Amino acid sequence: MAFFRKKALEYGVGLTSSQLDLFLSYLDELWEWNQRINLTGLSARKKMITDLFLDSLIPASYLPRSGLFLDVGSGAGFPGIPLKIISPRLITYLLEANSKKVSFLRQIIRLLKLKSIEVIKGRIEESGDRLCPDSYNVITARALAPLHQTIIWCAPFLRPEGYLVTFLGRGAEEDLEGNRKIIEQNRLSPHTIIPYFLPGKGMKRTIIIFKRKK
Repeated sequence: MAFFRKKALEYGVGLTSSQLDLFLSYLDELWEWNQRINLTGLSARKKMITDLFLDSLIPASYLPRSGLFLDVGSGAGFPGIPLKIISPRLITYLLEANSKKVSFLRQIIRLLKLKSIEVIKGRIEESGDRLCPDSYNVITARALAPLHQTIIWCAPFLRPEGYLVTFLGRGAEEDLEGNRKIIEQNRLSPHTIIPYFLPGKGMKRTIIIFKRKK
């Protein structure tokens, strides 16, 4: 985990020893479950560290460390649980439709003894009655849907001056330009654009953090 700690620091995220212990427990549990259930599609522990843990933490230094946080399509907990580990004051909701992944998320929460975190079984387009419109300080969407659909689904749940974090590929600039109208209609504006490369990966990735206007 020394490699993980060093790389996280390069992206502005310092990890304590106790946080590293939580990440190691998370990795061990993810590895064990992944032998029986295809949670991630990854078969190497180092790739889980870089492609999941590290990738999840890259926007962290640009986001508030407290408030209401919704991770949409959380899957095996990315980026929701890594962000919760480093920002324990975030009141966190993980929205996931797959029953096996929901079971895994609840097990991880028990194992890591995380507080103020809840798993909601469902989809963003069908779960409006269990979510709070105009309420969340941060919403993350990683590999959820094309950008325009992600915005349409997620923006109504953001509070004014809240942040929507989208994880995009190398076509992020074109995505941004092609969705200007949708972005404006949903009272969003691009706040931070983070181009980056993960260790061992040649393809550029981009995180766009949108901020909701007052």
